[in-house]
Amino acid sequence: FQDQAMMKTMSGGNCTLNVPAKNSYRMVVLGASRVGKSSIVSRFLNGRFEDQYTPTIEDFHRKVYNIRGDMYQLDILDTSGNHPFPAMRRLSILTGDVFILVFSLDNRESFDEVKRLQKQILEVKSCLKNKTKESADLAMVICGNKNDHSEIFRKVRSDEGENLVSSDENCAYFEVSAKKNTNVDEMFYVLFSMAKLPHEMSPALHRKISIQYGDTFQQKSFRMRRVKDMDAYGMISPFARRPSVNSDLKYIKSKVLREGQSREREKCTIQ
Repeated sequence: FQDQAMMKTMSGGNCTLNVPAKNSYRMVVLGASRVGKSSIVSRFLNGRFEDQYTPTIEDFHRKVYNIRGDMYQLDILDTSGNHPFPAMRRLSILTGDVFILVFSLDNRESFDEVKRLQKQILEVKSCLKNKTKESADLAMVICGNKNDHSEIFRKVRSDEGENLVSSDENCAYFEVSAKKNTNVDEMFYVLFSMAKLPHEMSPALHRKISIQYGDTFQQKSFRMRRVKDMDAYGMISPFARRPSVNSDLKYIKSKVLREGQSREREKCTIQ
């Protein structure tokens, strides 16, 4: 995360992949408990739905891509719905590049939580943007999960979700089903497009590659023998570890102090 570092290194198995820092991003998934955050992440990474519910403390995943010969890295932070550590949640927001806010269509309280999270994200990122003079827009998707349930159980109307994003062209609303895999691919496609990332990052638009291909994965000539016409590949790192809190804090500090900004300036609070 140092300014002078031009490359990030990802190790997995016997391979080492170098990804330009400018092509490395973090996706943060937020929402109340039991709304399906981890199920959406599982759909994204593995195309699977897990029936068994396991409370998430904080899960970290990493996926790397070779898209037309260029390397990209996407870190995915699947956060706790209980928010036991508010400072950690704020730090996750500060270090995030793209956001997915998830609520359950049959749970009104989870929708109210998404409204609070949306407000917090906009406030925190606005503070950071003012400090760093960045011009990048914030890409966010608000996701109403469990649309496979009967309308009898619906507690949130579609127009209420649409109203949350109506004034922001970089924020979109989707009603999805992680269980039935309804609208999940479409949601990721729009999210990456809004963030100006390659839309081939979305699950349906790249070839899934095993870690065994890691040694040749980053070569511009990399091709699967039977899929010569496809030029986008994605690979999950099975050994990825979340950067330390100290690394995240240094990353934010370097952004705030970049380009000669005074160390005495007021900092965005992360407590």
